[in-house]
Amino acid sequence: MSEPQSRDFIRQIIHEDLESGKHDSIVTRFPPEPNGFLHIGHVMSICLNFSVAAENNGRTYLRFDDTNPGKESEEYVAAIERDVHWLGFDWGDRLTHASDYFGQLYESAVQLVELGAAYVDSLSADEIREYRGTLTTPGKDSPHRNRSVAENLDLLARMRAGEFADGEMVLRAKIDMRSPNMNLRDPALYRIRHVTHQHTGDKWCIYPMYDFAHTLSDAFEGITHSLCTLEFEDHRPLYNWFLEQLKPPHQPRQIEFSRLNLAYAITSKRKLGALVEEGIVAGWDDPRMPTIAGMRRRGYPAAALRDFVTRAGVTKKDKLIEMGVLENCVRENLGEAAERRLAVLRPLKIVLTNYPEDKSEMMSAMNHPGRPELGNREIPFSRELWIEQDDFMEEAPRKFFRLQPGGEVRLRFGYIIRCDEVVKNDAGEVVELHCSYDPETRSGTGTSDRKVKGTIHWVSCAHAIDAKVRLYDRLFTEVNPNSAADFHTILNADSLQTVDAKLEPSLSSLAPGDAVQFERLGYFCIDSEEHSGDTLVFNRIVTLRDTWAKIEKQAIQQQH
Repeated sequence: MSEPQSRDFIRQIIHEDLESGKHDSIVTRFPPEPNGFLHIGHVMSICLNFSVAAENNGRTYLRFDDTNPGKESEEYVAAIERDVHWLGFDWGDRLTHASDYFGQLYESAVQLVELGAAYVDSLSADEIREYRGTLTTPGKDSPHRNRSVAENLDLLARMRAGEFADGEMVLRAKIDMRSPNMNLRDPALYRIRHVTHQHTGDKWCIYPMYDFAHTLSDAFEGITHSLCTLEFEDHRPLYNWFLEQLKPPHQPRQIEFSRLNLAYAITSKRKLGALVEEGIVAGWDDPRMPTIAGMRRRGYPAAALRDFVTRAGVTKKDKLIEMGVLENCVRENLGEAAERRLAVLRPLKIVLTNYPEDKSEMMSAMNHPGRPELGNREIPFSRELWIEQDDFMEEAPRKFFRLQPGGEVRLRFGYIIRCDEVVKNDAGEVVELHCSYDPETRSGTGTSDRKVKGTIHWVSCAHAIDAKVRLYDRLFTEVNPNSAADFHTILNADSLQTVDAKLEPSLSSLAPGDAVQFERLGYFCIDSEEHSGDTLVFNRIVTLRDTWAKIEKQAIQQQH
């Protein structure tokens, strides 16, 4: 058994259970509903469930909670499996479905009826809601609550046989309609749904409710610690009630931890689905989405997500984590791994008037300044170059150390140049700069010891490759969009900008998903799904610096 570096409260409970001999091994489960793609909040649960088992030589089930066939699909099943694998976890032969246990679950429901602990109710959904009461007023018993065991067994069998329409009957637990815990006011166990199930076909027309199926699936699989987020804390008495009534051979324990909420991101699958259905984003894997698929497509490394949830920590306290924390994890990971390249996102042409028109040469460039083992590459240099529009100002402030009329800068891996003339169009817009270069100042080999304060990047016009580059930003303008009455009102109109960029030719050899740093600009990768003809499409993964840090920190402080 490997000792974790530190013990959060869940790991401490597990440690004590093993030390006391309560459990010989640890068994956990990750139980996603296949009704949408997984998001950043699920990463915490995935990492926690798989990691605490692995740390204790235990095992983890990937169990699909497929009890609501009207909203589920095999597309979501495949996406979830892909996401969990990509994060670095393997369930081996422990891939299960709640529907695998439909027979056992039905037998358990029959057992509850026989115990007098469940009954078939004929009230409509609206009537059940009315009878249930409110947080401040107790509920009242259904007029069908005292049906005999024989009558309930007969009605339940007829429900299963398909004799009733959807909503005509429901099986409910008989607990306490006056309980202060709304979850104990005779919750539904089975409802009628004449819907084809993606896993069991038309074998069933009644389906178990989540709380019932989840509790007993944990028991059937020998789960030792059922780790849930805090919204299930009020459901724990019901979880325990099922175990007390049915007394399965194995008794799992439910433990709750705080869910992970990310600033400027929605973590509701329903709302994420609305973004997709309404065409606000291009799909569940749109790189602006906080889904695992979206973050993978954007270029976030799996290791950075695992690092992020480790830093967020496992606690009992609800928390809203700054987006900057996640982005810094991405920067740190890519800073170590990603090679450097030159790219110009908003090109402005410069012409070196004293450089021969028919000449070109190769400049030696480091692939990674901190990893000399990655070696150097050769970059073509010629008379006409692209530079960033932002690297030139006609009327520059005092501390502007980039290019300006009469000013000098060094070209990265190249020469020192001076801006001699600014060429404008009829509208007065700068379209070209005429510069001169100092041939004695070639980087690494020049004989001149002249120094300048500014260094800018460039790409040779004659050798550049074209690319579409997508610049992604936060999808929402408010720090906590989950709490907004209407998220449509806080959409960030600038969450996606697309520019026509010029890249050094070595970038044409990248494969989809490969990440590089565009020097001075940020980290980028080739989009894994979309290309525009022969033109490469790059996604900006993250900027080099966190320009949102102060704004975000203040907004989160105001939330609290």
